[in-house]
Amino acid sequence: MLIRTNAKWLYALAMAGLLSIGAAAYGKQAGLPDEDRNPESGSGYTQKSEVHAKHFMVATANPHATRAGYEMLRQGGSALDAIIAAQMVLTLVEPQSSGIGGGAFAVYYDKAHKTLTAYDGRETAPAAAMPGRFMADGKPLPYRAAVNSGLAVGVPGVLRALEMAHKQHGKLPWAALFQPAIRLAEEGFRVSPRMHAMLRNSPELALQQAAAAYFFDPAGQPWPVGHLLKNPDLAKVLRQVAQQGADAFYRGDIAGDIVAAVRGHPTPGDMTLADLANYRALQREPLCGNYRLYRICGMPPPSSGTLGVLELLGVLQHVPMETFKPAGLRAVHYFSEAGRLAYADRDYYVADPDFVDVPVQALISPAYLASRFALIRPDRSMGTAAPGDPMGMLRSLGRDNALEIPSTSHLVAVDAAGDVVSMTTSIEAAFGSKIFVRGFLLNNQLTDFSRDPVDAEGRPVANRVQPGKRPRSTMAPIIVFRDNEPYMALGSPGGNVIINYVAKTLVAVLDWNMSVQDAISLPNFGSRNKRTELEKSTALAVLAKPLEAMGHDVVIQEFPSGVQAIVIDRSGLSAGADPRREGVAMGG
Repeated sequence: MLIRTNAKWLYALAMAGLLSIGAAAYGKQAGLPDEDRNPESGSGYTQKSEVHAKHFMVATANPHATRAGYEMLRQGGSALDAIIAAQMVLTLVEPQSSGIGGGAFAVYYDKAHKTLTAYDGRETAPAAAMPGRFMADGKPLPYRAAVNSGLAVGVPGVLRALEMAHKQHGKLPWAALFQPAIRLAEEGFRVSPRMHAMLRNSPELALQQAAAAYFFDPAGQPWPVGHLLKNPDLAKVLRQVAQQGADAFYRGDIAGDIVAAVRGHPTPGDMTLADLANYRALQREPLCGNYRLYRICGMPPPSSGTLGVLELLGVLQHVPMETFKPAGLRAVHYFSEAGRLAYADRDYYVADPDFVDVPVQALISPAYLASRFALIRPDRSMGTAAPGDPMGMLRSLGRDNALEIPSTSHLVAVDAAGDVVSMTTSIEAAFGSKIFVRGFLLNNQLTDFSRDPVDAEGRPVANRVQPGKRPRSTMAPIIVFRDNEPYMALGSPGGNVIINYVAKTLVAVLDWNMSVQDAISLPNFGSRNKRTELEKSTALAVLAKPLEAMGHDVVIQEFPSGVQAIVIDRSGLSAGADPRREGVAMGG
């Protein structure tokens, strides 16, 4: 067994009796923010060590979740088994980011059958949802009013998606995968620095009675770092789902409590028992495209993530990125310009493909990407890019103004049989809608729809609210192939910045030949078709003035990626976890 993570954090866990530390098992380094730092910050972190293994590997955003996944792999479980066990633990220990009250996208490579499948566990809008859901007096609702409400809660999808995938790829019994989370919920876990800091920055959570009783002490203060937190209510829910399957969540008393909480909120939603009972996870054809010698595959719409990554990289295909200094001036310039073009298209075209025709293949066709590259000047920023129009659709569409808040989590695993899974999972904003039911939080994913159903000219927005529709996402769980074999699996949290986080990591590994950990740790940069963004407290600050001289409108800011990635090559498995968060990798 190999694992690398923050020494201070491991010491705290060991003192709490949660981990046993062997002398050869851990490297000396730091990777976690201390309790007085913004846990979403990209500043103040130091390098984590890369993890190597021969047979299997799992990486998640929390040591407890990683250990749960590792336990499944060590018992002979599949990569999917490991991801399910880890997700259940994340519901408990990282509730600010994901959980059974939210949704997920996953891509799974089955080595024995040489098949790749995309699983869509995205939340859906209730049957009663209408396009003007987030409008009042002709204007979009303010941020906090939209996010922290029953209106924002979509029908959760993660359990249905994982159950569907498990029937095809699971090796261990479904019930066995829930045992680490049940045990930890009953025995308790120590509040981590990141969770504590997130609680301090989430005053709306304290306004919800059930949430306040769990996350805060009797004086109304967030539980301190190291506090032993138990969640018997969640343990009961997980035990029901373990024994009865996902139906225990979508029908019966758990479903009734979800609906009552959503409809009983001061800003009530309209979810019904029928909405939960009728939810269906979907299998979709993965979206794939080429970059250099590699085949990059991931989640298709309703996620814009893979499409955005493929567009960005498709433009960079025309640039000799391998000759540029990593994160140097020319690299940042071209990467940012390519990002502008990708985000410009994303903001108009991507939505639920069951409701909207998304011109996916047109947007990643070589001829179209070449025409987009032709818009880039080597010495001058284009400023704000206009969307392209490869299918003559643009005049009929309005621009999206979804909130897309960055609180999500990513998990990757490779099992001993060579199967690979990459999954991004989310409840949207930190602590989701703040609605706490039976020990878990409900998402606020419906704010990923455009708040305006039409633009100023009256054109409909593709990603507008409609009954039963899945909101657009930027989650980008990706598996990379080389010579028809899986070479890399990765993804990241980060709201609509995910495209840049994932693309940067890919460029660093595929073009600059960086190790997977160094690629993840490389300072973040790029553009979402607004300003050119450079990660705060990194070496990128020296590029600000040269970029401004080229016409870039530069901002230096925190860039809280959370990339988890595994590389598969002749030497075995190499994994990295983002030093900006608490994640670790383990393998054997």
